Amino acid sequence: MGRQALPIQIFYPILAVIGVPVNLLSFLILLQGKCGLSKETTCYMMAMTVGDLMVLVFNVTVSQIVRYHSPDSLLKYTPVCRASAFLQGFSLQLTSWFTVSFTFDRFVAICCGELRLRYCTERTAAVVLTAVSLISLLTNIPLPFRYEPCFTVNRVQYGCCTMVGYLASPVWAAHRWVTTLSTTFLPIPALLLLNSLTARHILVASRARRALRISRCGDPNGDPEIKSRRTSIILLFAISGSFAAMSAPISVIHAWVGVTETVTFKGSSSLYLAVQITFLLRCTGSCTNTCVYALTQSRFRAQMKAVVKSPFVPLIKQFTQ
Repeated sequence: MGRQALPIQIFYPILAVIGVPVNLLSFLILLQGKCGLSKETTCYMMAMTVGDLMVLVFNVTVSQIVRYHSPDSLLKYTPVCRASAFLQGFSLQLTSWFTVSFTFDRFVAICCGELRLRYCTERTAAVVLTAVSLISLLTNIPLPFRYEPCFTVNRVQYGCCTMVGYLASPVWAAHRWVTTLSTTFLPIPALLLLNSLTARHILVASRARRALRISRCGDPNGDPEIKSRRTSIILLFAISGSFAAMSAPISVIHAWVGVTETVTFKGSSSLYLAVQITFLLRCTGSCTNTCVYALTQSRFRAQMKAVVKSPFVPLIKQFTQ
């Protein structure tokens, strides 16, 4: 791994210990449907939670913790290593486009009055999430085939080494750019565009509604609709904004690696360290959504407290009797 990678490796177990149970808790809370959110919004948030959980399992626990601390694990076998590479790419792309899908749904719900009735439904959310999953699956299917065994002993294949001719192949070059665009380059501009359009629409509509309320009631502060819009935009910007902030650095690194056609980093310790830091930030983004829910949704906080307290309720009752 290299001396510079060791301090970074310390953070991955922390991410796994915090992120995995927190995302599981978030999924259970959203599954109950008691957070005051619409059904399609709940579907998107549950999907994002599953995507974040997959990133924490395959990109943090398996790829970083198990591979680093257990070099003799099943990952040393080529088939398992290939499967791990596929699941890592699949989970990263999945969580990216689940976030974009949620942001687009909120854009339609807030900005497109006529389309909202047809698009913002639980059925449409299921169709969109299924389509995103299938496209991500198909995009990442070739990924394991870029690797070949590093060596073979008694017909058992060990390790994953980039296949000979990978950089010279135009087919692999096309796949490399497709995965880079779909995972890093396209989601962030899409989120920024949708958020800017949504924010503009909310601000214009809120000014008009505030002026109308002042002319009628003289009190713009008690309007529940304005409060609901404010909460919606805070939730939307917090989720997509945190994703963009955590993903932007690794997008820059991907651009540099793609332009320079770098496959290994043995001759560039600084580039290797940059890749490790930006990848850590990207994985950290899988722990932020639950914090966003807790900070912006009072009902989610209440449900989280209830779920956390529930295992201890019998014990508390026993001592209070």
